[in-house]
Amino acid sequence: MSATVLSMPFLPAECPRTLTAPAPFADETSCQCQAPHEKLTIAQARLGTPVDRPVRVYADGIFDLFHSGHARALMQAKTLFPNSYLLVGVCSDDLTHKFKGFTVMNEAERYEALRHCRYVDEVIRDAPWTLTPEFLEKHKIDFVAHDDIPYSSAGSDDVYKHIKEAGMFVPTQRTEGISTSDIITRIVRDYDVYARRNLQRGYTAKELNVSFINEKKYRFQNQVDKMKEKVKNVEERSKEFVNRVEEKSHDLIQKWEEKSREFIGNFLELFGPDGAWKQMFQERSSRMLQALSPKQSPMSSPTRSRSPSRSPSPTFAWLPIKTSPPSSPKAASASISSLSEVDEDEK
Repeated sequence: MSATVLSMPFLPAECPRTLTAPAPFADETSCQCQAPHEKLTIAQARLGTPVDRPVRVYADGIFDLFHSGHARALMQAKTLFPNSYLLVGVCSDDLTHKFKGFTVMNEAERYEALRHCRYVDEVIRDAPWTLTPEFLEKHKIDFVAHDDIPYSSAGSDDVYKHIKEAGMFVPTQRTEGISTSDIITRIVRDYDVYARRNLQRGYTAKELNVSFINEKKYRFQNQVDKMKEKVKNVEERSKEFVNRVEEKSHDLIQKWEEKSREFIGNFLELFGPDGAWKQMFQERSSRMLQALSPKQSPMSSPTRSRSPSRSPSPTFAWLPIKTSPPSSPKAASASISSLSEVDEDEK
């Protein structure tokens, strides 16, 4: 069976495209689907058949402000089947403005955005709003991929209704939280912010369709914001300086406490009750007392020669007299009188 497959003539259905080049436009490419185009079922396509050509999947849209939601939808369309070729149709400005509304990007910008999406193999410009059998036959489309929500437009409740009935519709999932309408809503909601932003970047009031008064207001607000930013920067620097000062002061206080404890310890070691200074003072005091105290007197003093006119006075021995305090006033008076008698006798 493998030999049979190898011997089958392979007709190049589509030109290979590398990621180094954008996708070609359908009306400019020379690569056309030349393989026999037989109708496929979804089950057959998921099995990877036919072997001689890829499954041709078509996805269409406006693709204004091309975003990740668009890219994810195209990724799903590209990976629906093991071997697929994705054609993307982009509606023109005339059709879009007529049936949906004004776009931010023009048709040329939207075409180019699709060409540079990695999942797109071919871009069809000026795609129809409603798919016709002639269009499907011309581009050899096997299946149409789109989200399953009914798309009411151009007088129809669902423009993909006939595609679903023909068994050619394959649903994809929408990406929540992102859409072109959401992006435009953000810009409209914060219009003043973006107008001021572009004025600051060099756009003129005329380019932004801004009145003279609003231009002056926006420029004044920009100046106020700059001043606020400068004040904020000064406050942040001041806070950093204060924090550094607090850290330094904390370190200084800690060092001062350590030094003070060391000083107090040294002081107590010198001048405390058992300090070295007290011992040294006691030693020096005892030495000074020994140096200042007189030597002990002899028991008897030598007799002095007196003049012949006077009689020699008897010698006395000075002995310490132990006295005790008088026991009564009478005894005290008696002792005083005895001391006076002794003095009279000496005279």
